Formats: sequence, structure tokens, C-alpha cells
Amino acid sequence: MKNILRTFILILFGFLFVGTIVFIYQKSKKKAIVFKTQKPFYTDITRKIVATGKVVPEKEVALKPKVSGLLSQIYVQAGDYVKKGQAIAKITIIPNMLSLNEAESREKRAIITLDDARQELDRNTPLFNGNIITQEEFQRYKTNLDNAKLELATAKDNLSLIKKGITQSSSSETNTIIRSTIDGMILELPLKEGNSVIESNTFNDGTTVANVADVSKMIFEGVIDESDVNKLALGMPMKLTIGAIEGEKFDAAITFVAPKGKEDQGAIQFDIKAAVTLKEGIFIRAGYSANANIIIEQVENVLAINEGLLQFDEKGSYVEIERSVSQTFDKKHLKTGLSDGINVEILEGIDTNSMIKQWNNEDVYK
Repeated sequence: MKNILRTFILILFGFLFVGTIVFIYQKSKKKAIVFKTQKPFYTDITRKIVATGKVVPEKEVALKPKVSGLLSQIYVQAGDYVKKGQAIAKITIIPNMLSLNEAESREKRAIITLDDARQELDRNTPLFNGNIITQEEFQRYKTNLDNAKLELATAKDNLSLIKKGITQSSSSETNTIIRSTIDGMILELPLKEGNSVIESNTFNDGTTVANVADVSKMIFEGVIDESDVNKLALGMPMKLTIGAIEGEKFDAAITFVAPKGKEDQGAIQFDIKAAVTLKEGIFIRAGYSANANIIIEQVENVLAINEGLLQFDEKGSYVEIERSVSQTFDKKHLKTGLSDGINVEILEGIDTNSMIKQWNNEDVYK
């Protein structure tokens, strides 16, 4: 019985030993690597530049008051279409006390001057009729009276203008009514009724009461890096993608490239503009963010491969082509053309029957 047990233990140890040797051998054995392959294909290749920006109206104006005061009435709402000359809002004037006092004083002086000129004429009329004074001297009194009347009328108009924004000689409230200067849409009304406004003059831009734009003519305003700006030209086409309008692309053409760049976070950027071709039934709101794909070069239906298959040496770019024997490859140098960063055009070296080693995607037999 002891001999049988001893024999069993020796056999068991023998199996364990052999199993260990086989395991170590399998672990040390090099795994077989199998490379996948790809064939060249025909496709279109486009080289393009991407510019970021927004879509805005080509013509937009800010309407500002001609007088200071309170915004008493607003006749339109944002989104309304208006015609040139249409009333947008009304200003109620709050007179400046200094200007008001000066205007009232001017009127009083003009009344005094007019009374004096009338009395002078009345006193000298009998003298003229009696041939005591000459026609020339009498005419001077008449002219003084006419000038005094004109000054009084001007003083009254000035006082009325300061108080009411209108003149006595004109019934139209041209200064207190803000009117649109173009045909277009009301984009924004930044103020509410009751807000104070400041007139636009040489020393002050004035308060914006409304922004009006012609939304039938939109442009793309964007920036482009200095490394790409020399590749652009006026009239160059682009495809516009607007984030808020999914599934639609708009044609546009470059109309402006800034002659001077500006620094933005350490990079030099150049402003560009492009006229956008609108599509019927699609309304583009002012300020939509957009990306512009500017086509620099384009080829159609050319032989190409994935650019990741290319390798490089001192002679240039090459790929490895599979022989008739599986998983054996030969180096083949190529002449390449246009690349879009994903696919590259092949001018010479291979054809559609070539099986190209795919270095970055391999299968391993375990």
C-alpha cells in the first residue's frame, strides 16, 4: 500500500513538473502579430480654412434723439418692420434752466428793441413827409424796424424750441419725434418709456433709443489666424454653418480682409467679412454664431488613402504593400498630392489593388 501511494505521489509531481515546463514555454513564446490592410479608394478632397464669427446685418443704425429729455412714448416693438421716416418714439423736453433763462431774456430784449425801432420810425415819419430828412435816412429806420421784428420772431422760435422742441413757424415736431433713417427691422429697444435721454451732438454720442437694420442683407463677420490670411482673396467662396440652424449650410463670398491684425490672447487675428446668400423661408437672426469653411483647394474623384498609413524616410513618404504571401510587405515610395488632414491624394506609386499595411491597427493571435 505504501508503494502504491509513493508511486502516485511521484506521478503527480511528474505531471506538475511537465505542466510547469509547458506553461513557461508558452509564456516565453512570441505571439504572432497580424497586420490589417487597407485598399486605396476614390474620393473628393477639399483643403479648407475654418473661421469663427457671427452673422450680422450689413446695414445697422442706432437711432438717437436730437434733443435731451424724457422718452415719453415708444410707437414700435422689437421685431417690427419700419419704413424710412416712420416715427419710432417721442421725446418730452425738460428745458435746461440756463438755456431757458437766456432764451427768455433774448425774447424780452427783442421786444424792447422792436418797440424802440417802431417809436423811431413813428417819430421820423412826419419829418420825412415834411422833407426834413432824406429818403436814405428814413429807409434806415424802416430797416431797423424790420430787423427788430425778425429778431423777435427768432427769439420766440428759440424759446419755443427749448420749451417744446418745436418752432412757432413750423407745426412739425421734428426734434421731439425720433424717426427711422432706413427701411428695416427694429432689432432692439434698449430703453423703456420714462427713461432720460441725451441728445446727440459734437461732444456726446447721445442715447440710443432703437437699433434698426436691413435684415435682407446679412454678412458674416469673423476672425482668421495670421498663418492663413495670405491664402484668402476677395470673392473667395465659403460655406457657412450656423449653430442655431441645424442641417443648413449657406453660401457666402469674402468681401473684406483686414489689412491690419489685432492681438488676441497672444495670437494675431485678422478680421474678415463675407456676404451671405440667404435662403427663402429661413430667417437668420442678427448675432447668430457661425463657422465659415473657406475652400482653398479642391479635387474630385481622385485616388486616395488614409493619411495615417503614410510613413516617412529620407526619400520621402512611403507605404508597405502586402506581397502575394500573406503578412509579408515591401516598401513603396509614393508621390502625393492634396491632403485635407484625413485623406491624401495619391498621384503615383499604387493602385486600387494594392493592400497597404495598417500600422496603427493590428490584431494579435493569443
